[in-house]
Amino acid sequence: MTLPGTSFPLRASWLVAACLVASWMVFPVAHAQEAVEGAVVAETISEAAQRTAQEYGSHTRQGGVWIEAAMDWVGVSLVPVAAVPLTILLCVLLVFGFINIFGLFAIWLERKVSAHMQCRLGPMEVGPHGALQTIADGIKLLAKEDIIPRLADRPLFILAPVIVFTGVLMRFVPLPFGENLVASDLDLGLFFIAAVGSVEVLGVIMAGWASNNKWSLFATIRTATQMVSYEIPVGLAFIAVVVCAGTFSLHGITEDQAGWFWNWYIFRNPFLMILSLIYLVASLAECKRAPFDLPEAESELVSGFHTEYSGIRFSLFFLAEYAAMYLVSAVAVVIFFGGWWSGIPFIDNLGAGGDAGAGAVLLGFLIKAAILVSKSIFLVFVQMWVRWTLPRVRLDQMMFVCWKVLTPIAMVSLVGSTLWELASGGAPLFGLLALLNLDG
Repeated sequence: MTLPGTSFPLRASWLVAACLVASWMVFPVAHAQEAVEGAVVAETISEAAQRTAQEYGSHTRQGGVWIEAAMDWVGVSLVPVAAVPLTILLCVLLVFGFINIFGLFAIWLERKVSAHMQCRLGPMEVGPHGALQTIADGIKLLAKEDIIPRLADRPLFILAPVIVFTGVLMRFVPLPFGENLVASDLDLGLFFIAAVGSVEVLGVIMAGWASNNKWSLFATIRTATQMVSYEIPVGLAFIAVVVCAGTFSLHGITEDQAGWFWNWYIFRNPFLMILSLIYLVASLAECKRAPFDLPEAESELVSGFHTEYSGIRFSLFFLAEYAAMYLVSAVAVVIFFGGWWSGIPFIDNLGAGGDAGAGAVLLGFLIKAAILVSKSIFLVFVQMWVRWTLPRVRLDQMMFVCWKVLTPIAMVSLVGSTLWELASGGAPLFGLLALLNLDG
């Protein structure tokens, strides 16, 4: 049974529009959160325009200001009333575009990684080294018939993939892509990412329940159990980082790791090194990746919670999974691996001086963005490496690892990291450099 008017253009435009509208509702909320924290006062249009100009002059960390600066550079001017909604729309489109481009690249990369690990070549025919194979598959999925089971709950079945994708897209709001390159630098950015992650769980539950399929329902129960459970060790790792940084802002956490590589939080004390490993393991379960891919166990549940989905709706689930892989990897880079800092001050200081030219500033900006994205892609590669190396665990083993291994160790490490901070005064490299007076 198909929806009326389910031609390829209508299906594609409907789902993309739904995702963008949902994201459009999220970005103003994120910006409003900062306004509430800063004691909101009534402003006239002229006062708002003056405040925006002052923020632009002080190089505020809002991604929207960089967009406005780019518009000024090309000679496009905006009245204050139109500037805010257009800025929000551009932020949404840029993040949405990055997710789509990264999804195409990550799917091709995983095919190549799995092939080489199994002594195969992977896709080779469509484009150089199969680089266009993912695009061809995406066009095929968009053109496939949109089938909805006769006994499915139609409204929930239609809405579920949009909720799942939007739940992932929302978490990109405070995530930096480089220095001064962020949609909205929320003061509670890390808390926002942890809290909004629950939206994806709701979408998966909706998909399994609405499908009216026993295998999908089993997968839904597994998903709820797994993702809610593994939020505990992830949250404990976040708390330990916040204790060290003194802020929830991802920009502030990254700035605290400037300097040599031993200033990165993974080297700050031995407990944070343990917590970084716990976070990486728990993030695999959060993304439903092997060896924790129980919600999509094809040998047991056909295809898990999206068994009944096809075409563009299935592609949204698929895209959300790879977007989540980048998200958790980028968060790990920001809170443990120095963010956009290379760990070599000579490189990091390019374009940082007040007398630096426009070319040096642009070069430094691009280098920092490339460093952060490269680190994140490397961790995505590690997730793929793990998937094609380790076998799937059983459900009881998955729960045992969470509640009897990761959570107790994370709690002890949180207490240990806090005490270490008090004893060492926050000195990096396990506090040894403070004793040797080598870190200034």
